[in-house]
Amino acid sequence: MNEWFKKFFATIKEKWAKWTIVQKGIVIGIVVVIIAAIVILSVVSSKPTTAYLYSAPILNESERDAILYRLDQDNVKTYVSSDGRISVENETIARRYRSKLIAEGFAPSGLDPYSLFDTTSWTRNDFDDEVKWKRAMESAVAQHISDLDGVMTAKVILTLPEKALFASAQNPVTASVIVTAKPGSDILSDKNQIRAIQRLVTASVEGLQDSNIVIVDGATNKQVNDFEGMEETDRITNIDRQQKLILKYESEYSSAVLNSLKATYGDKRVRIANMKIDMNMSKRTTTTKEFFGVTLVPDNPDTPFDDSQVVPSLERSHQKVTKEYTGTGFNPEGPAGVEGQNPPVMSDMSNMIGKSTEVGETVNNELNERNIVEETSPQIDRVTVAVNIDGVWTKVLDNKGNYKITEAGGIERAYTPISERDLAQVTKLVQDAVGYNKNRGDSVTVINVAFDHKEEFEAEDLAYRKAQQTRKTILFSLLGVAVVLIAFIIFRIISREIERRRRLREEELLRKQQAEREQALWDAKEQGMEVTMSVEERKRAELQENAVAMAKEHPEDVAMLIRTWLMEE
Repeated sequence: MNEWFKKFFATIKEKWAKWTIVQKGIVIGIVVVIIAAIVILSVVSSKPTTAYLYSAPILNESERDAILYRLDQDNVKTYVSSDGRISVENETIARRYRSKLIAEGFAPSGLDPYSLFDTTSWTRNDFDDEVKWKRAMESAVAQHISDLDGVMTAKVILTLPEKALFASAQNPVTASVIVTAKPGSDILSDKNQIRAIQRLVTASVEGLQDSNIVIVDGATNKQVNDFEGMEETDRITNIDRQQKLILKYESEYSSAVLNSLKATYGDKRVRIANMKIDMNMSKRTTTTKEFFGVTLVPDNPDTPFDDSQVVPSLERSHQKVTKEYTGTGFNPEGPAGVEGQNPPVMSDMSNMIGKSTEVGETVNNELNERNIVEETSPQIDRVTVAVNIDGVWTKVLDNKGNYKITEAGGIERAYTPISERDLAQVTKLVQDAVGYNKNRGDSVTVINVAFDHKEEFEAEDLAYRKAQQTRKTILFSLLGVAVVLIAFIIFRIISREIERRRRLREEELLRKQQAEREQALWDAKEQGMEVTMSVEERKRAELQENAVAMAKEHPEDVAMLIRTWLMEE
């Protein structure tokens, strides 16, 4: 193999030496073209075959990012060009996700649903046009519904049957719509808004009838345009709303009554026994024709009295007619040649001459007229209010200013009812609070009823007894402490007195002994006897002499010392 390559390169080198410059240039150019073609072919073949997801570029970055994120959830490879076009691996994937993204609400806002017809191909046929037309209509209607306030996503499926030869054999056009509302929106619970969506779909698709449209809530999977099946539900809903309206009025009237009486009688003394409002929920239209007088001179607002001039009517035209007749009366007797059949009275009066006078007067007056058309719904038919007011409970005091106690151990109380004058005033106040109308048959009743305060009084009595017991306990405790203190003081006084008397007796005894001893010593000295003192006696004598000397020199210190001894004892 190496020898073959050597011979090949040697042959080329030999021929290359024999070629002219032009031949060498041509060969070099051919080689360069071949290499460039190989490079271009390799680059083109290495690039994957893709298909545009949408024919138009998506310039909105947020919409483009949302579409890419949705495709990435299904692991679909995407490519984005510099001008904003999104491409996928093949046309099959592009066609499948084109419809899926439109159905899920990810279609670009600036995309024309009918742009499917902008792209033409050599293989285009009628079936493809029908499919594209159906998809374009579905996308256009879905996008139109999605533009409504309160709609988050909308998906529309249309069934466009082939045209039949006879109208009786023609299948109807049908549509199914799945609408998902935004959080907090009532578009799928409001019947008028549902009808608006239904009319929108009907007007968008030719030949589509309301009965062939099914609108489903995407969150609950329930049909929302079944108006015939919702009649009973609507009736119950209307009854519930009417009851809530009545309860609202009753609550407002009750609050008005209580607020008007709280300031005078307090919260605990006023109770509403009954608050009933009868309302007519039917829709009624009343037409009234009213005639009133003509104002010639209007009222002057600067004067304190009414100086207007009003007349019942104004004369528009006046006609007076007077007719007089003198002669025989007219006595018809029938055709010529026929005997008349007049009664005898008429026959007797045929030759009499009479006179008649007829006077007529016609006056046309002009009145002011007012036509009033009133539509009422709902309307209050009757208001019934019953209010109970408690009297005043007062605690009875005795002559000493203390509460009187009953045999059961509770505080004695006296009840004072409300006077008839106050009840009449309260009745008037309640009538004004509820808008009393006698012609309507309203009823307002205010009575004085003693409320049951058993639990409240028992709690007050229990608290009073506890307070009395606490007061007695404290008093007895203070008395006991005072008795103990007095006994302790008396004990200390008696003990000190006993101690003082004992000390005085001892001092007296010592003084007597000392006097006897001194007397004995003195007697012995007078008799010339030698007396020897013991050591203890000598020490006691020295202490006494020192104490006497100190008492004479420092009497205050000695008094302090004696006082200290007494306190220690």
